Amino acid sequence: MNAKRLITIAAILLATGGHAGAADAGPEYVDLAGLQQHPLDTANHKATVLVFVWHTCPVANSYAPEIERIYQDYKDRDVAVYLVQVDPDLKVEKARRHAKDYGYTMPVIIDRKHELVKRTGAEMTPEAAVLLPDGKLVYRGRIDDRQAALGKRRPAATESDLRDTLDAVLAGEKLEPRTTKAVGCYIPETQ
Repeated sequence: MNAKRLITIAAILLATGGHAGAADAGPEYVDLAGLQQHPLDTANHKATVLVFVWHTCPVANSYAPEIERIYQDYKDRDVAVYLVQVDPDLKVEKARRHAKDYGYTMPVIIDRKHELVKRTGAEMTPEAAVLLPDGKLVYRGRIDDRQAALGKRRPAATESDLRDTLDAVLAGEKLEPRTTKAVGCYIPETQ
């Protein structure tokens, strides 16, 4: 096999999180409602969105209304949306209180071992990852550009990266994997 082909295969595997081809059911989680969830089982949806948050991150918490609006706007359009809590020590009751306080109605899971963080390469909260039915990671990054930098927030977004990605997927556009820089709280490494 020539070097160019090897580089192409490596790029595909990196872009898909190591999952070229069929979607992988991946790890199973029990959400806050007690239901089993397989967020990496992407084959039955036009898109799957993982939104990574840290319950004490003020930037992530400021995005709660927009995250919930995205869920409401896309859930009936065959888009699965999961809120992924990244604090491995977060107790279920505290996560339930956080979801209630911030108005989340989507499935909320706690990624205690950071399996979803590692699969998508997420680094910050809030950060979104969009997966296609074949498991390909097509977008990872900010929800929009309202948070220009830490401590610098625009009155309104001028770019809606997550919504634009979902609209393109639903329109059947062929997308190349892309990332944007999320602003917020770093996701710490786990043991």
